[in-house]
Amino acid sequence: MDHLWAPWRLSYITGPKEKPDGGPACFLCRAAAGTGADDRANLVVHRTERSVVVLNRFPYNNGHLLVCPLAHKGRFDELTPEELLDLQLVMRWFMGVIEKRMNADGFNVGLNLGRPAGAGVPGHLHWHVVPRWNGDQNFMAVTGDTHVISQSLDALYDLLAEELAKV
Repeated sequence: MDHLWAPWRLSYITGPKEKPDGGPACFLCRAAAGTGADDRANLVVHRTERSVVVLNRFPYNNGHLLVCPLAHKGRFDELTPEELLDLQLVMRWFMGVIEKRMNADGFNVGLNLGRPAGAGVPGHLHWHVVPRWNGDQNFMAVTGDTHVISQSLDALYDLLAEELAKV
């Protein structure tokens, strides 16, 4: 068996687990409640009146974003029509930004509703926006059940911030 050294995962494994009620452990609530000064530390790349876009600290692929409502809501039917529209428009916009800046060929966009469906933070809705490229599944995924992320979160943050500054 081969081993892949990934010490950055230790903070995820040993860190505090999210509380379903959205207590202080909800990292999405902390990100949403932060100020502009906290945004880089919380990996927040964009805010609207109703939503926030956060880089996934443990990405499936380069450019993996989480798009979530500012309000701590765990059910789809709790969203107001205004929140739902804002979230969809923000996702559409960011897919355009990633296509332009990262040359993505496609996207996986998903929402896991409830822990049985795979929600890691079942109390706070969040869409995963995962850029994809033709051939992005290299030999590591086939032979080692391992995905290779070739871009640091800092580099991704800077790339998105540069593009958003043009707006």
